[in-house]
Formats: sequence, C-alpha cells, structure tokens
Amino acid sequence: MSEALHPVLQRVTDRIIERSKSSRRAYLDLIEHEAEHQPDRNAVSCSNLAHAYAGALEDQQQLKTGRGVNIGIVTAYNDMLSAHQPYGRYPERLKIYAREVGATAQVAGGTPAMCDGVTQGQDGMELSLFSRDVIALSTGVALSHAMYDGSLLLGICDKIVPGLVIGALRFGHLPAILVPGGPMPTGIANKEKQRVRQLYAEGKATRADLLESESGSYHSPGTCTFYGTANSNQMMMEMMGLHIPGAAFIQPGTKLRQALDRAAVHRVAAIGRDGNDYRPLGRCIDEKAIVNAAVGLLATGGSTNHAIHIPAMARAAGVIIDWTDLDELSSAVPLLARVYPNGSGDVNHFHDAGGMGYVIRELLGAGLAHRDIMTVGGADLGAYAEEPGLEGKDLVWRPIGESGDATMLRPAADPFLPDGGMRLVTGNLGRATFKTSAVDPDRYTIEAPCRVFRTQHAVAEAFAKGELDRDVVVVVRFQGPRANGMPELHALTPPLGVLQDRGYKVALVTDGRMSGASGKVPAAIHCSPEALGGGPLSLLQDGDVVRLCAVTGTLSTTADLSVREPADPPPPASGMGRELFAMFRHAADEAEKGGSAMLAAAGL
Repeated sequence: MSEALHPVLQRVTDRIIERSKSSRRAYLDLIEHEAEHQPDRNAVSCSNLAHAYAGALEDQQQLKTGRGVNIGIVTAYNDMLSAHQPYGRYPERLKIYAREVGATAQVAGGTPAMCDGVTQGQDGMELSLFSRDVIALSTGVALSHAMYDGSLLLGICDKIVPGLVIGALRFGHLPAILVPGGPMPTGIANKEKQRVRQLYAEGKATRADLLESESGSYHSPGTCTFYGTANSNQMMMEMMGLHIPGAAFIQPGTKLRQALDRAAVHRVAAIGRDGNDYRPLGRCIDEKAIVNAAVGLLATGGSTNHAIHIPAMARAAGVIIDWTDLDELSSAVPLLARVYPNGSGDVNHFHDAGGMGYVIRELLGAGLAHRDIMTVGGADLGAYAEEPGLEGKDLVWRPIGESGDATMLRPAADPFLPDGGMRLVTGNLGRATFKTSAVDPDRYTIEAPCRVFRTQHAVAEAFAKGELDRDVVVVVRFQGPRANGMPELHALTPPLGVLQDRGYKVALVTDGRMSGASGKVPAAIHCSPEALGGGPLSLLQDGDVVRLCAVTGTLSTTADLSVREPADPPPPASGMGRELFAMFRHAADEAEKGGSAMLAAAGL
C-alpha cells in the first residue's frame, strides 16, 4: 500500500473537493437520474429497435434477444492521422471480442480527428482547440441513441482524448474505457531532427533536407514518439485508471496490443450496471482522479496543453481545478521522467525503461498519487503500477523493477528536479503558464525590452531580417480563444532557439498555446486575460521592459499600462473554414477554465 498522502496533495485535493461541492453534486445527480431513467431496450418501440439493429448483420439475433451487453464504439479513425490509422480495423476485431463474452458491439459514431502536426503554422490550426468541443458534441450525438450499456472510446491525439472524455462524461452513468493504438517505432534520433530544424531556420538546410529528416521521424502508423500532447493524453488515462493497465505505449500490430484491446472489450462488458462490479465513468472521474492526472503531468514533464484540457475535462464531471492548484502541486511533485523534447529518448525508450508502471509505483510510494480511485482495470490505481505482458496467449501483469535508464526515468527519492516544472506566473500582464522542466535553470529569469507581434509568421520575418538579434522578449498577442481559437505557435521554437543559442536572453510571452513539443526557450503561455477585449498584452508597446521569472512567479512590465488604450485587434479570420467557428470564438471562456465555448454555454 502507499504511504500517507503528501500534505500538499492532501491540501490541494481537499480544496478542490470543497470548491467543487455544489457542481459535483449536481453532476452526480444528473448521472444518477440518467441511470434510473434510461429506458430498457426491451421496452423501447420495436420500430426504434429495428432501426438500431438493421445494420448489425450477424449480431442481429443476439441484439433481438435483449440479453447481453451492447457496447457503443466511438471512433476517431482516419488514415491521415498516423496515430489513428490503426483504428481502421478495430471495429471488426472489437465485435469479435465482444461475442466471446456474450456481448455485442456497434460503431455508435465517429468524431473528427485533426492532426496538429499537419496544421502547425497553417490557418487550419485555428480550428484545433475548438475541435475538442466538436469531438465532445460528436461523442454526445453518438451516445444519444440510448442503445448502449457501455462505450469504448477510440482516440489518442491532442484534442481528441479530452473531447471524447468530455462527451462521454455527459453519459457518465455508463462505463467507458479509452482504447489507445500505441506509438510508431522509433525513427531518427531526436537530436538529429532538432539539429536539422534549426539549420533550416537559419537557411543552412534545404526544404528537401528538412522533409527527409521529418519523414525519418514520422514514418509509419502509430502515435508520434515525442512526449507531446498525444502521449501526455495516454499518460493521463493511465493515471486516472481509464485504460486497461499498461496499455498506453504498446506499439500497434503486436500481439500484446491485441490482447490489451481484447481485455478492454471484455472489461467494459463486465462493469456495467447490471453486473456485480458497476464502474460508471462519472464515478471513475472524480476530484482524486483529476488530481492524479495533474500529478502525472507534472511528474513526467508533460504537455502544457493540459493546463487547458485538465480544467475542461474536470468541469464536465463537476470538478473545478485551476492553475493555482497546478502550481501548488508542482511545488511538491518531483520530475521523474525526461522524455524528448525534455530528454534524448522518446516514448518507446520511456516504456522500455519502466514507463507508466514505474512512474505510478513511485508516485504511490511517495504518497503523491491517490491510490483509492475507482478504475476501469483493477481494484484501485495500484493495478497500474505493473507492466503488461504475455505468457503464451494469456495477458498477465508483472511487477516493475528498477529504472532501465536513469537518464530517462528516476525514482521519487532521486528525481531529475524536486518540482514538477510547471509554474504559474502572474503580475500586471496577467496569469500564464511557464514550463520550467524544459528550460535550463539559468534561464528561469529573463528581463529585456519586448517586441510585439500579432502572428508567428511576423516573428519569423523579423528573425530572418536580423531584427531580433538581441536580448528580447517576443510578445505574440491576439492568439487567445476568443481572438482566433488559440492556435499552437510551434513554429516559433526553431527561430527563438537559434537566438538563444547565439547567446541572447530570449523569452516568449503569448496568449496563445505552445505544443507539447515546446522546448528550451522560456515561455509564458496561455496568458489570461487574453489581448482581445483589453487584456494587458493589448497595452504593450515595442521597447517596454518585460520580466518573466519562474523563481518568483512573476510576469510583469515596468511600463505604466494604465494610461494606454488597447491596440486594435486584427479583423476576424476567414477561409479554411475559420468563419464557421465564429460562434465558438464568441462564446469561449478563458484558458484557465479550459477555453471552451461549449462548456461555457452549458453553464458548466
């Protein structure tokens, strides 16, 4: 069993429980009502049932008997997104696994699944954050047919897992299991990829050189292997107990992967309300599970995008968590993992070194994770502190040994850093997130005159002209949820990295997002309130001295902002479908609440 809970973990959890008392009670009342009033399929109109069963082919007769669990599959399959390409064949396999236990499975619906890697730096990236709302809505539509006793959620990448979770939580009286597909095999060395990117930014490598390098990294079906938002999603699903234990980083097409998928089907069929082990999603995701997700993010140096996604997922379950909570947890949670871009090895190396089983074991042993949560895969979170394997054809779980690579994975007693490396910085420029775990400590404090931009492309142009060859705080504003959908500004990393390597003191301040692949340049991101509507960033002018300090938690300027008028925002964007998302931009709330139009409109 785990040791006594760390006092910071206990204090933050207690605060979240107290803050969420009313909203959590309302949520639990909702799912209890839904469980009591969802009609039994046998009592539904025969016409309704005939429509639902007409396409079921060989499962029609089983469905007509009204016996056995019927599982709704919500899939984010497409074959443009490498992580989701393996899902193309999943439904037929999952249906076979369901029949093995007297259950049936149907594809309840599909959701969009955009690839942020494809849209980085492009206009389409402005749809990215709000695709999470669309995915949640699509999940809601899929599960609205009241034909299902549980669900399997097929999704991996950036906004897709949070969207699936948010949508499924509104049907939280049903059990649900997230089914990952696994990472692609390791490609070229990450240092080589980074080297070529910076050479290209400096004009010392051709486009053909860059494409060859990138294709050597992203080369086959499976999740991209760097530790960005997609793989941080998989980490969080383990920390919350929403996977079959150890499923996160098993590669596609392997026998172990198939065994885990099979176990997910059998398990969701066993934990429905008509059985003896009812585990509804809305009970699995509670305040303690949300804290575990945050702890895992901090302990592994995960994606900063989850400073937005964790609050959004929590709200859907009636739980309220904010950046102050994350900051306080970060002060107590040690950094146990260094995975690229925060280290040299990728998620395959991380898994081989001990992976999530090792991390969870260490956190439980240090009292830094809640063991007593309701999981889909075991009695409690302790079931996730082992690693899966095969003995013959049987799926088994084995104890985790010591770290297989101390440069990537360390025990809680000897961490890479004593804190989780995600700081809240505040001041007269607002509240923002600073991922210190990716930055050398000698760059924790940057003070320099700022240069203000409206787009990342304008930054690249100024860099190419040599205008940024100095100590500088680059401010990119009007990038928040209401301004343009809060795109990731990943294209800023190579030029700012070059400036830093040239010896300049460089930092980024923005109300936009940086990818989970953001790296070594100090950055205050998600700055709230955003510039649109008169946030402090709209008052900055070129040359104002800006101070960003992770040590003191400061984001401020010496300029007197009180005597200034906000800068005019850019006109609303159109093209690439962006005009269709105007209602999302108009209704979105601030990043600290999750940057969601849908949750804001629902009053959650």
